[in-house]
Amino acid sequence: MTATAVESSTTLAAARQTTARAVDNLLARQDEQGWWKGDLETNVSMDAEDLLLRQFLGIQDPAVTAAGARHIRSRQRQDGTWTTFHGGPPEVSATVEAYVALRLAGDEPDAPHMAAASAWVRGAGGIAASRVFTRIWLALFGWWRWEDLPELPPELIYVPSWVPLNIYDFGCWARQTIVPLTIVSAKRPVRPAPFGLDELHTDPLRPNPPRPLAPPTTWDGAFQRLDRALHAYRKVNLRPVRKAAIHSCARWIIERQESDGCWGGIQPPAVYSIIALHLLGYDLDHPVLRAGLASLDRFAIWSKDADGEPVRMVEACQSPVWDTCLATIALADAGVPGDHPALVRAVDWMLDEQIFKPGDWSVRRPELRPGGWAFEFHNDNYPDIDDTAEVVLALDRVDHPDPERVQHAMQRGAEWNLGMQSRNGAWGAFDADNASPFPNRLPFCDFGEVIDPPSADVTAHVVEMLVALGERDDPRTQRGIDWLLADQEPSGAWFGRWGTNYLYGTGSVVPALALAGMPTTHPAIRRAVSWLESVQNEDGGWGEDQRSYRKREWVGRGTSTASQTAWALLALLAAGEREGEAVRRGVTWLVETQCADGSWDEPYFTGTGFPWDFSINYHLYRMVFPITALGRYVHAQPFGAKRQGG
Repeated sequence: MTATAVESSTTLAAARQTTARAVDNLLARQDEQGWWKGDLETNVSMDAEDLLLRQFLGIQDPAVTAAGARHIRSRQRQDGTWTTFHGGPPEVSATVEAYVALRLAGDEPDAPHMAAASAWVRGAGGIAASRVFTRIWLALFGWWRWEDLPELPPELIYVPSWVPLNIYDFGCWARQTIVPLTIVSAKRPVRPAPFGLDELHTDPLRPNPPRPLAPPTTWDGAFQRLDRALHAYRKVNLRPVRKAAIHSCARWIIERQESDGCWGGIQPPAVYSIIALHLLGYDLDHPVLRAGLASLDRFAIWSKDADGEPVRMVEACQSPVWDTCLATIALADAGVPGDHPALVRAVDWMLDEQIFKPGDWSVRRPELRPGGWAFEFHNDNYPDIDDTAEVVLALDRVDHPDPERVQHAMQRGAEWNLGMQSRNGAWGAFDADNASPFPNRLPFCDFGEVIDPPSADVTAHVVEMLVALGERDDPRTQRGIDWLLADQEPSGAWFGRWGTNYLYGTGSVVPALALAGMPTTHPAIRRAVSWLESVQNEDGGWGEDQRSYRKREWVGRGTSTASQTAWALLALLAAGEREGEAVRRGVTWLVETQCADGSWDEPYFTGTGFPWDFSINYHLYRMVFPITALGRYVHAQPFGAKRQGG
């Protein structure tokens, strides 16, 4: 036996043991109802805004405030700042919001950690340099002038869906936030502030000096002037029209409240919807607001610090459907029998989560039958294409006692996904053809991506699902494949919209193309392999920092992580590189970095809500993706467990 063969045999044996330990760990994490859910960690803005909301509504709880403050303090850097992802650079908005929240918790401005934070904020431009959302929160308490914020008229609700800048031109997450904020903007409430914030201004006497207008011939200049016109309209608007618009917005909000009390299953729309309705006279004991506030409490993750004191972290969202379908795929691909009780329970739970009512997506697709899945426990209004594709792939791996029900659910989900294809042949996450160039230009929209254009990762997952169901030759599948080939970067990589970044995009696309029958010798696949090999770290793993969304020198570069190493391996295995040196080194890295309990440690953020602007650490990614990659390596199945429909 050659030295290479011995090495391969040793790696394979170690990979089997590593996979078995990881499988045991993941199985033990399943809820008795059948779902999995890892913590969804973002940044301290969620925790700060939760405390600000409680202050605004007058429902402060000393225990909640103290526990939230402990979490915020635990994330402060030595220079006094806060970041939006682990290891990232200081961020002014997060630092301002964290600082204000700690002031609410009783931290004195001359305390060393607070003085360091305020000094850094002043050096970064003060509150004036923060995002619009941060300044809206401050305006609620009189710490910022409403007049110095972009105008959001509630009459926006009346703009027809075919007119640019109607609410359906915005991505669903932005749409759900903007509608309640139009009410807040119209009301301009101010609650008495318990303290001043002069220490966060570069010049307290001129906290927001006027900025020069961009030339009117530029988009920025045009939209700045539009904002000035909206400010002028505020002074002359017809009161009956405005009143009617506000009530229409309120009705729109209430119609979209989920059965669990939340809005869209995500924190920001829920927070602003509660504020908006409260401003319209809804008492906190009203069933709508009572349910809304209760839903926010369910986003809190409680733990203990090193001193045994309670710590409270607020999730921006919860991901049980996504985590459950990925866990099911991982376990099946790792060799867990298709009729294993854990997998059957997972399928039972996922089947009950399928959505059969129309949502906002039907504005652009009114004739399409519902049938998708959402990301969260309760979010019937906003199923998403990515979850639906992965759920169908998960269902296809399990030997369920009611195969007819499973097949019907899969076909219904695939039908909905096909109907959500955009005109260019690709797929976005929540809506079809949600790619207007205008929303991102608004002065208000400085908080991240506000549209939902097609992306390579979502399109790849849909193509993979369609091929698994035997639809490879469907013209719509072929259009998706053509779009993916055209979207490949010159480097050989694909951009990752919902995961960081090119490693996620490439790890999604290559398996889909290869499963669709593209030969591993195809130039697109060879370029992808070459790129992955070129960015492999010296330790054998792969990593990519969130800064890759802003700076080209970070593309494919970063500390090795378990999830990103797995994404690279999934692509290389699909490309026929199982016996290659890059795969052996990547598998070895996963083997050697596994924790004693079968998990992996991953403090780095490898998920995204908005590229760069809103980063996510999905705590289950460090489990599901390594198990999937190791399972496919161990069982020599580059596309995972055998599909029923392929």
